[in-house]
Amino acid sequence: MMKIPFACPYLTGNEKRYIDDILTNIQNGSQISGDGPCGKRCEGLMEEKFGARKVLLTTSCTSALEMATFLIGIKPGDEVIMPSFTFVSTANPVVMAGGVPVFVDIDPDTLNIDPEKIEEAITPRTKAIYPVHYAGVSCDMDEIMSLAKKHGLWVVEDAAQGVGARYKGRYLGTIGDMGCYSFHETKNITCGEGGALVINLDDPKLVERAEIIREKGTDRSKFHRGQVDKYTWVDIGSSYVISEILSAFLLAQLEALDEINLKRMDVWNEYAERLRQFEASGIIRLPVIPDYAEHNAHIFYILFQDQDARDRVMMRLREAGIHAVFHYIPLHSSPVGLMKNGAGLNLTVTDRVSNVILRLPVFSGMSKEETEGVIFEIINLL
Repeated sequence: MMKIPFACPYLTGNEKRYIDDILTNIQNGSQISGDGPCGKRCEGLMEEKFGARKVLLTTSCTSALEMATFLIGIKPGDEVIMPSFTFVSTANPVVMAGGVPVFVDIDPDTLNIDPEKIEEAITPRTKAIYPVHYAGVSCDMDEIMSLAKKHGLWVVEDAAQGVGARYKGRYLGTIGDMGCYSFHETKNITCGEGGALVINLDDPKLVERAEIIREKGTDRSKFHRGQVDKYTWVDIGSSYVISEILSAFLLAQLEALDEINLKRMDVWNEYAERLRQFEASGIIRLPVIPDYAEHNAHIFYILFQDQDARDRVMMRLREAGIHAVFHYIPLHSSPVGLMKNGAGLNLTVTDRVSNVILRLPVFSGMSKEETEGVIFEIINLL
């Protein structure tokens, strides 16, 4: 029986070579801690390709979101508007800072945060908006940035799933005040665990503070640049610097970003073309890509008519060796979410999508035989 995983990292061939270069020269002083040559090359590559003002590698997208939350100064009682249909990392930094996550519903087509719901949720206590680009498909950023400007709010993009995707030609993560990327094992490009904070404001003081927060609250980055003769504790912070070993792995991935995303797109497009007939008959719904979005094929999902249909297909696929999965338990209905502002919310689109969504395997190394195998099984089940 064919076994098809949900996700599988794609290796370019340079990951081992770059890491071996470091290990071979370790006795000659090769750096394995953070902010080494590979880390700097990763940051520079993203700044150049994405048009970002400043990129700082981090240990995860969660770390990047924590840093952004520190930087915009979320304090107890401050409200941050975000979708409930997201991973816990979007909300956790806000709660850790004493802020209040304000969960709003999503657009039924894109599954991204609904700008109309954002405006309805704004109060005098609102400090920021955290849009999440679900499946690498852009939120309507013009609407969101317009609302933010009107009400004087920060915008931090959770672009964990959006590396390499664009909105009206601009790379996701480079549109808001800050953006956050993930390089987790399940993402398009990976180093196992990793992330990046993108700072888009022309604000040297903000960048300097970001470097301090990232280096455990010290001005160690200045010390390494020779700007101070010793470093010390100057602010809050944590250990958010990624190791040079992981940076070497990531560098190989970043160099092949377009190739990796194009290979995923081949799988995504094959699913869409072959399953479209069942959408036309009303049995399922497939992803909607707005004209303003250039996605990165991070996720291909099916929306069923009800949860029973979803669960039946998911179980049968797993019996056939195909690992298809549902997605988030909405944050507003989670145990912590219910305690933190989720109780009593009526987010009808979020709740329905959570109950009927099924994500199919998509990865860059997926063979035509594997893609055909998934499609064959689904067609037989619909």
